[in-house]
Amino acid sequence: MMTPDQATLFILLFLVFVFLVWGRWRYDLVAFVALLAALLTGVVPVSQAFSGFGHPATVIIALVLIVSRGLSNSGVIELIARYVVDSSRKLAAHISVMSALAAALSAVMNNVAALALLMPVDLQAAKKSGRSPSLSLMALSFASILGGMITLIGTPPNIVIAEFRNDALGQPFKMFDFAPVGIACAAVGVAYVALIGWRLLPSQRQTGDAGEELFDLADYIAEVRVPEGSHVIGKRIRELDELAGKSDVEIIGLTRRGRRLPGLARIAEIKADDILVIEASPDSLEEALGSLQLEYVGKSEGLLSDGDLELTEVVVPESSGLAGRSAVSFRLLYRYRVALVGVSRQGRRFRDNVRKLILRAGDVLLLLGPEERLADVMARLQLLPLADRGQRVIQRQKAWQAVVIFAGAIIAASTGLVYLPIALGCVVAAYVLLNIVPIRDVYNSIEWPVIVLLGSMIPIGGALQATGSSTLIVDGILSVSAGMSPVFVLALLIVVTMSLSDVMNNTATAVIAAPIALEIAARLDVNPDAFLMGVAVAASCAFLTPIGHKNNTLIMGPGGYQFGDYWRMGLPLEILIVVVSVPMILLVWPL
Repeated sequence: MMTPDQATLFILLFLVFVFLVWGRWRYDLVAFVALLAALLTGVVPVSQAFSGFGHPATVIIALVLIVSRGLSNSGVIELIARYVVDSSRKLAAHISVMSALAAALSAVMNNVAALALLMPVDLQAAKKSGRSPSLSLMALSFASILGGMITLIGTPPNIVIAEFRNDALGQPFKMFDFAPVGIACAAVGVAYVALIGWRLLPSQRQTGDAGEELFDLADYIAEVRVPEGSHVIGKRIRELDELAGKSDVEIIGLTRRGRRLPGLARIAEIKADDILVIEASPDSLEEALGSLQLEYVGKSEGLLSDGDLELTEVVVPESSGLAGRSAVSFRLLYRYRVALVGVSRQGRRFRDNVRKLILRAGDVLLLLGPEERLADVMARLQLLPLADRGQRVIQRQKAWQAVVIFAGAIIAASTGLVYLPIALGCVVAAYVLLNIVPIRDVYNSIEWPVIVLLGSMIPIGGALQATGSSTLIVDGILSVSAGMSPVFVLALLIVVTMSLSDVMNNTATAVIAAPIALEIAARLDVNPDAFLMGVAVAASCAFLTPIGHKNNTLIMGPGGYQFGDYWRMGLPLEILIVVVSVPMILLVWPL
């Protein structure tokens, strides 16, 4: 019979799952509200209210993110990529090299940071070779996810599982305990995405002409202003079709005094200071401004510098300050003197004004401003440039210092000389003292939504055990697998965890699945390490959707992918991971 506390906890977890899949609210807000509800209902004791924020797993993840920023700032990754990447290679060879590099980097730094550093390099290679970047970007994302499985610090689920083992069994997994299974999965996975996976994408993703456009996606929805004296004043929108067509743009709306006119405003008569909404590529946009005598919003008001302006394309990660905000609410133009010119969202048109549009992770933005201001905005707001900006990498002279300090800390932690959080804390302190990570960037380097998510979910995960709720879930799994061997139960747990990770945050998945894995192992009287390792592998493997892992979200805009593209390459990969991981786990961690 289910107790009231158990029923409350299951309802809470169900609602968390629903809201995470829905995606309307950010996952950190969902998790924090769930924690408050658990506290108010008494499911989580008040004494454990914020224990998750001081948990070693939370601290380690925050420190790893700062260390990743240091490795990036020192130019280590860009130097490696510059020596390794050759755009003249055939596609399969290029994907093999880039995927292997992504997996290797993800093993020693946060896998989101590794993808962010390599994505512009891959896009540049696609442009030079005249092919669609969608052929290689998904493989790059999947490889970075696979590489994170190799070490403790490669991905948050590994850190969560390691510290959960410490709480339950008195000893955490060490740095390279994940390596045997992780390397096997990564090797097979990289070989698959390089040789077979990219061929499974829809034909329209494989035929994009990157020689003419950098991305195989629809044009930007942009807003431009009609200045005094423009020859389009007094004309109707429909009268400009021919002239707009010559510039390869389409006028799809008009905004007047902050309000978008109904429909496409085809019969509206244009007035000075009106904002025209157009669909265009960056090159076409520039041509249209000349032929139609238009200007960028903010130019005449003196908010944009009169110096050299340039257009830059960037992608919005979940950690960016713009995610969940609009350019107007953020006061982007007034605070930074940089204008949001256009937005591309997987080729979909939207009805909101561009500058008032709530931006999402994965959106591709077209920004206008002086080069130095654009660089400052990208750094402050953690926007990822979609062009190789390696020539501007700073502090290359400190690359070896960054590597030696980091390697020393890893060796010290791996040999048990220093507790891992302390070792990583020393790396962060050294990076700050050497100005590899400027003090102003320390807190900007941390992805606070992940920290809030983990800090909120850890007490709820503990409540699964404290209330006996994990026992009920285990009963259900064991009843389904009644009479089957523990090997089958392990495979079933991996499949269930993997399915959860495809639709909700992988860190949350690990927190929920870890106590269940321990309970199953105890009931079957087998080695709990095998089941914990199975959860670690499965929680990291989110290949079916763009929402299961942040890396999949990041590539959606630049690659022009649709929601349904992921499972084509991802489903065979997940099957491969199950086939490879189960025997490897049994070999390294016998039942």
